[in-house]
Amino acid sequence: MLKQQLKYKLSQKLSPQQIQLMKLIQLPTQAFEQRISQEMEENPALEGGKDEPEYEDEFSSEYEDEYDEGNETIEAEEINVDDYLSDDEIPSYKLSSNNYSADDDDKQIPYASGKSFNQHLLQQLNTYRLDDDELEIAKFLVGSVDESGYIRREVQDIVDDLAFTQNVYTDEETVEKVLQVVQDLDPAGVGARDLQECLLIQLKRREDTPSVSLAIDILENGFDQFIKKHYKKLLQKFDITEDQLRDAIHEVEGLNPKPGGSYSSNTRIVEHVVPDFTIRITDGELDLTLNGRNAPELHVSRDYTNMLKGYKESKEKSKKQKDAIMFIKQKLDAAKWFIEAIKQRQQTLFVTMNAIMHHQEDYFMTGDERKLKPMILKDIADKIDMDISTVSRVANSKYVDTPYGTKLIKEFFSESMKNDQGEDVSTREIKKILEITVRDEDKRKPLTDDKLAKVLKEKGYPIARRTVAKYREQLDIPVARLRKEI
Repeated sequence: MLKQQLKYKLSQKLSPQQIQLMKLIQLPTQAFEQRISQEMEENPALEGGKDEPEYEDEFSSEYEDEYDEGNETIEAEEINVDDYLSDDEIPSYKLSSNNYSADDDDKQIPYASGKSFNQHLLQQLNTYRLDDDELEIAKFLVGSVDESGYIRREVQDIVDDLAFTQNVYTDEETVEKVLQVVQDLDPAGVGARDLQECLLIQLKRREDTPSVSLAIDILENGFDQFIKKHYKKLLQKFDITEDQLRDAIHEVEGLNPKPGGSYSSNTRIVEHVVPDFTIRITDGELDLTLNGRNAPELHVSRDYTNMLKGYKESKEKSKKQKDAIMFIKQKLDAAKWFIEAIKQRQQTLFVTMNAIMHHQEDYFMTGDERKLKPMILKDIADKIDMDISTVSRVANSKYVDTPYGTKLIKEFFSESMKNDQGEDVSTREIKKILEITVRDEDKRKPLTDDKLAKVLKEKGYPIARRTVAKYREQLDIPVARLRKEI
């Protein structure tokens, strides 16, 4: 049974302008510049650079006009042209501020050029004598090499793909033979199918010494014990001394587990981080500046303003003029709103970062991460009287240039824990102490998570073993067994 009924409810929705403003706040400097370029392309009423001041005549206030076209009368919508014409020496829509740095020069990002890793390998194939089918197989194998230098595919799959895609019918034995050729290419280790094979290829190219021979024997017959650092089992299995094992391990440590990375990194385009803020210590006080590229000089097009003046002064107004003036009005509204949005973005960024800087003043004055205070988004939001989501947008994708390096603002936020004196301390502080403790431990007898928890407790940080394990994983520190050395 169908029923109809009326319901009244109150709902709060963001306007399109508010949504656009939030998106602008979230953008880092480089993305923000691209957004400005896009807006200037889409809106001809928005122009960059300084605007020459101009004195305007006084115009009348709002008016309503009508005009005839044939026998038809069209009433014009009220348009206050004076709202779009400025009589100030310095236009009110001009964006200017004094809290940003003078680093607004056009900075071009250098791009790498040169041969790709696969092209480098293909050129080396020309030095080998291969028949047509073998050459096609070799090229296919080179094309299967990933950025790390590995071929992570089964030989049978390669045989099938050669038949279906290259119309080359072969067998596994032939592919294995050609694979040996690919594995002879430089850099050493390229074309390996797993880490064990990669390391063995590199070792076999080295001078045959006792330590190299032992390293090859260990990798071929005791690889599992080696990667798990079961050194006692290796000593017993190969009947060697600790010094001999240490020399063999030293040989392996000098190998490259990712042979392709050393070459491909030279031609890979590097992403450059552009700091959105700069913090400097001047006369013992912190000084915050906003990157000047976040405060561009924009103004409303003078041509569009003159069009409005011409429309106002004209006695007869046709329907085409009316349509044109509505288009101009729309573009001028959008241009003025965009300029105002940039100003609001600039103020929001500066106010938020200024609050973060003063909250973490001890850290910015010393650079000691152990002096980072507990800080969550709500702490800063309450200080600047803004929403938590706004602070999050500023922190997630912005960088600040400090005397101690360029940092992601998000890294300054951390939860709090209580020490043995009941004081709130940052989890970042505990992680830093954990990192130092692991660095200074005896690598012959590395500390387990239980022992690390006891050490931290002795230093005044009573945290559980599982919490130590969580922080250790976040710091990319392996378990005690894998940190062991002989």
